[in-house]
Amino acid sequence: MYIIENANILKDKEVTTSSLLITGNRITANQSGFKHYRFIKMDVEPYIMTPSFVMLSSKIPLQGAFQDLKTSLIDHFLLKGCTTLVTYVAINYANELSDRINELKTALISSPIDYVIGVKIPTRLITPAFIRICKKLKIPALFIDLQDSEFLETIPWGWIREALFPFNCPIIPIISTSQKKEAKVVLSKWNDIMQKEKIPALYEELQENQPLSISVLNKMGLYPQKASLMNGTELSYNLYLKDREINNVDEQGLFHYHGDRLLVTVNKGKVVRAGKKVLFTPGNGEHVKVRTPSYFSL
Repeated sequence: MYIIENANILKDKEVTTSSLLITGNRITANQSGFKHYRFIKMDVEPYIMTPSFVMLSSKIPLQGAFQDLKTSLIDHFLLKGCTTLVTYVAINYANELSDRINELKTALISSPIDYVIGVKIPTRLITPAFIRICKKLKIPALFIDLQDSEFLETIPWGWIREALFPFNCPIIPIISTSQKKEAKVVLSKWNDIMQKEKIPALYEELQENQPLSISVLNKMGLYPQKASLMNGTELSYNLYLKDREINNVDEQGLFHYHGDRLLVTVNKGKVVRAGKKVLFTPGNGEHVKVRTPSYFSL
């Protein structure tokens, strides 16, 4: 056991200072201080601490050489403070689902960071039978390609809502068109239907290769398991060099505009990035299994 003291933890735009009692790779307690404890102490006062990021990417180079995968994971994730990757398999037929997930798990077996696997489907696959298959496999997110958005109005949404319950994984839109005006119309129709039918869903597309918000992670069932420094959670965090420039900046602002100040990334208690050096440990990542989406009340 040891103590991380004087941690300036950033959440939204507010920094709170506290100390963390660490047991193994988990946070046992988070409070103002541990004055009467005699464990080894690590002072992180010169830094701003954030939970490590969770990011979405659908373009991981899985078919090429291992070196291509390694370079991608280092450049796009580890060097940016991300220790959990959300990705998905794209299928056209229901009977492809299990095989495609197993293929992706095999391809990511050497990943140094944790990964979450969702499913991308066309609108015609939104059926109660397919939803029940996804629920059985505990798929944490269904990405829907809205290229055939006219089909949305023919879907028996009441049955879909019943098939989703009680797992209630979120349905997430993907807009194929590059025309902004057309995309806006499609997304507006999507929002109207999702709200009217009370479907657990996201109302905007997710941006790839940037930190996912706490609300999105909660809907997927990843929060507070990930992206959190609460009692009982895993010890995964980033340390940014503290400076006046990063006062009143939220986590997104740190990620986008102050990446040069990121000095340390820790994943489940182990340093994976120190300065510009990345400690790439193949196979250290795990397939994250979600028990209950939207379990934590924000």
